[in-house]
Amino acid sequence: MKFFEGAPRYLFFTGKGGVGKTSIACATAIQLAETGRRMLLVSTDPASNVGQVFGVGIGDKVTAISAVAGLFALEIDPQAAAQTYRDRIVGPVRGKLPDAVVKSIEEQLSGACTTEIAAFDEFTALLTDTELTASFDHIVFDTAPTGHTIRLLQLPVAWSGFLEAGKGDASCLGPLAGLAKQRAQYEAAVEALADGARTRLVLVSRAQNSALGEAARTHGELAAIGLTQQFLVVNGLLPKEEAALDPLAHAIYAREQAALAAIPEALRALPRDDVPLKPFNLVGLDALRQLLAEAVPQASEGGAPAELRAPSLSELVDGIAAEGHGLVMLMGKGGVGKTTLAAAVAVELARRGLPVHLTTSDPAAHLAETLHGSMEHLTVSRIDPHAETERYRQAVLRTKGASLDAQGRALLEEDLRSPCTEEIAVFQAFSRIIREAGEKFVVMDTAPTGHTLLLLDATGAYHREVARMLDAKGAHYTTPMMQLQDAKRTKVLIVTLAETTPVLEAANLQSDLRRAGIEPWAWVINNSVAAARPHSSLLQRRARNELGEIEKVTAQHARRYAVVPLLKEEPVGVDRLLALSASATAYA
Repeated sequence: MKFFEGAPRYLFFTGKGGVGKTSIACATAIQLAETGRRMLLVSTDPASNVGQVFGVGIGDKVTAISAVAGLFALEIDPQAAAQTYRDRIVGPVRGKLPDAVVKSIEEQLSGACTTEIAAFDEFTALLTDTELTASFDHIVFDTAPTGHTIRLLQLPVAWSGFLEAGKGDASCLGPLAGLAKQRAQYEAAVEALADGARTRLVLVSRAQNSALGEAARTHGELAAIGLTQQFLVVNGLLPKEEAALDPLAHAIYAREQAALAAIPEALRALPRDDVPLKPFNLVGLDALRQLLAEAVPQASEGGAPAELRAPSLSELVDGIAAEGHGLVMLMGKGGVGKTTLAAAVAVELARRGLPVHLTTSDPAAHLAETLHGSMEHLTVSRIDPHAETERYRQAVLRTKGASLDAQGRALLEEDLRSPCTEEIAVFQAFSRIIREAGEKFVVMDTAPTGHTLLLLDATGAYHREVARMLDAKGAHYTTPMMQLQDAKRTKVLIVTLAETTPVLEAANLQSDLRRAGIEPWAWVINNSVAAARPHSSLLQRRARNELGEIEKVTAQHARRYAVVPLLKEEPVGVDRLLALSASATAYA
């Protein structure tokens, strides 16, 4: 593996959920430890399953992995770190400020940015703990800090007082208010990250256009702030020999090869390793030792998976259509297929003669290509995030910025460059479309995240301001937030894959939504191998692994659900989208 060669002291593995970061990081730590190196494996992934992978309990203390000499592990729990961080900020003002103000501060600190920054706070303490790090030859981090986090930590020190004075607008900079005292520690950590002699970043992806696109964006963000020592690992490639055994396997292989042929230019120059798809769960030392091996025996375990019977997407649409109109929001992490499923829901509603407006804010969502044509009762639009963000920025500068001096205006502009500014701007654009849901169906792809909704509700960006003015007049009103919280008007569909990390991330999203007062209506498990009736022995073994995750969704998370099978052909065009929504999910 190229990323092993001349490995520096710190190895960071990053990539979106479900691509195999944790497995690759664990396998790397084992392989280096077995060459006589003393290794520390650190996970900062909120969906971490390092302990599960090794089959031992790992917590926030350095723990020896007894089965591998020289290997130690540590899991930073981002949720616990975020709670400690919130307590550090809120504790001094509790009892001194009104309860409503304290609650508002807590809500502002309940989103994804706080969790991300608190985790960064924890692992920078590791990077700067010379007594601890000196005792290890290498430290492997499962989940590197994002370019977003590092960008926030590089902002001018002056923004802290600026925000406290209330001159900044709603953004994700608020959670940084408690970090100023540790700025020297963060500067040292960022310096270590940018030093190619000490640090190597490994981008982990799948051979899918969306995953490779995400890896290219991450590459650009990190390179722009000086983290240039990067490698690429493409994980889970279907072996060519499997393609001859099964039409589904052949289609998957062809799609993966096409994605690699069209790999983004930014990734082409990176040293790259390809890791073949394994038929087994990557749990336990034996499995991890085989992950990075050149060839793996494809032993048969005999027999098809247990029978899977689950509702189809069309059956979910039956419940949606019964209302005659309303808002349908598809939410989930990148790469789970929200765009395709939003289009499938929309065309199924339109097929029934119901008026539908399908809209997206995803810059990579090619709805026109997915639909590949027009359909009666269906209109399609796209919200341009860049245009909406610029419109929002200019509006804030015209209002809040009008009375500021040159320094204050510069800091306000810095605040408005926060990634959360785009989320809020897009939400405002969505809010204009939401009004249509009173007379037709509005289907939204790439809905605002739970983090955005919490931020908006906590800051009173719209909902509370309207409520304050109209409550006094006794007027009847409905804000976008109220509509999202009304189960009769809005149905949120959480989209996931039947894999460990995507299911954990979807469950975290559901928790965020519930904190914002929004109860998801259903889950959709997309691209299921188990529902696709494969004949390839490798895919059949993969299908068996999915059944546990599907059971977890149905037993622990979803009030109602549907399973959509992985298809041989891309679901492009109205006919294929209609077929997708009606696809049977019985595995026999």
